[in-house]
Order: sequence, then C-alpha cells, then structure tokens
Amino acid sequence: MSDLAISVAMEFVRAINRQNVDALAALMTADHRFTDSLGSAGEGRDQIRASWVGYFKMVPDYSLAIEETYADGSVVVMLGIAQGTYCGKSGPSQENRWQSPIAIRARIEDGLVAEWRVYADNEPIRARMRKS
Repeated sequence: MSDLAISVAMEFVRAINRQNVDALAALMTADHRFTDSLGSAGEGRDQIRASWVGYFKMVPDYSLAIEETYADGSVVVMLGIAQGTYCGKSGPSQENRWQSPIAIRARIEDGLVAEWRVYADNEPIRARMRKS
C-alpha cells in the first residue's frame, strides 16, 4: 500500500502545482478532510474544492517542492517548501513572493486522498498580507 499511497499523494501535489482544482477534486474522497496549519478543518469534496479555488485566487502560483517522502501503509508524510506570490489588492508582485517550510500528512483510501493535513509557518504570507 505504501507505494500506491505515495503515488496518489504525489499526484495530488502535482495537481496543486498546476493549480488544477478539477484534478484535486478527482483525487479526493467524497468525505475528504483538509486541516490547515492553524488547525482549522473542512470536510467534503465540494467544500474543499471551493476552498482551493479561493486559495488559488489569493496565491495564483502556489506550489509545493517536496524534498522528502515517508510512508507507512496508507499514511504519507511529505517534507518540503511551500511557496507562492500573494495577490493583494494591486495584484501579484515580486515583493509579495514568499516561501515557508512545510510538512504534509496525507491519508489515502482506495486510491484517493481521504485526508490532507498541512503543518507550516504561515508568518511569511501573513507578513505579505499585512503590507497589501
């Protein structure tokens, strides 16, 4: 199961890096659960799809650079860098570019992502948001 779990989790990362919400939704279970780094959680494919649409409007070039991957059965842990450009009122600008270390815990069920939990320092993007 670990190889399949890693494959599905990395496909989810590729969909994020393409900002492809249709591909993300296709990889989610119907009761998909997303938990952000502040502990706020949402549940359900449609709700989380809408959240990704909103996030990609705020950070249109958001991407993940995964450097390490670990799996135990259906659980995958990925370590790397999250990065993007915050799109403030005046639109994206180079001064609003940020990056932060990230850890992600994904749980895979029947070849789909059942849970996506993010652990990251949000201060780099918050600083850009305060300036805009």
